[in-house]
Amino acid sequence: MDPISDTGTLTGIALAIIAVLAVLTIIGILVGARKRRERKEAERIERERVERERVQAAAAARSVKRPPVERAAIVAPPPPPPAPPPVAPAPPPLADLPEVAPAPEPARIDEEPAPLADEPIAAAAPLDASPASEAQSPETDAFGVSDPGDLPPPAPVGPPPGDAPVTKIKGLGPKVAARLADLGIVTVGDLAALDQRAAEDLDARLGPFTGRLTRDRWLEQAQLLASGDVKTFEARFGKL
Repeated sequence: MDPISDTGTLTGIALAIIAVLAVLTIIGILVGARKRRERKEAERIERERVERERVQAAAAARSVKRPPVERAAIVAPPPPPPAPPPVAPAPPPLADLPEVAPAPEPARIDEEPAPLADEPIAAAAPLDASPASEAQSPETDAFGVSDPGDLPPPAPVGPPPGDAPVTKIKGLGPKVAARLADLGIVTVGDLAALDQRAAEDLDARLGPFTGRLTRDRWLEQAQLLASGDVKTFEARFGKL
């Protein structure tokens, strides 16, 4: 066989292989660029979806926020009971009645009756005041309580329990509180007002703190604190 023809054949084969490799390389570059574009588009769509969910969750949290608890009113003491009516003194014992004079004979019809003399009418003597109304026993006051310390103490006045900051919750520190504030959760009442679905959405958006809401039972703690049930809270989670 002619060596020149063999060399030409090998050269042609080499060029064909090079051409195929070039075509494959171009195809790979095009496919990679297309995949990168698709991945960027998918990331953009995912970011938009997450942002929409964040806005919807914040709006839902504001709409279901519980009304502030009414401030406890100071318990006023009951009005004093009305004073008993005065009691008239007992009548004196009856003395011996004087002898009754015989009745005069009836006047005759043809005689005119003697005119009556004008006599003043004696005014009735004032009733004596009852000893019970003159003074109260020094041992009791107007409420019948011998010791003022027996009265129940007035209800404490202060801010509603739901207005306490979220850092009151066990296991929730300043960094998590700052993240919650960015998401619209500032007070214990804000957290207690979330339903289960809103709480799960919030937990999913806590970033590196995801899972803490369920693990540390933040929702249960917030509901107990917002309702003022400190006794049950301390029995389950320890002293505040």
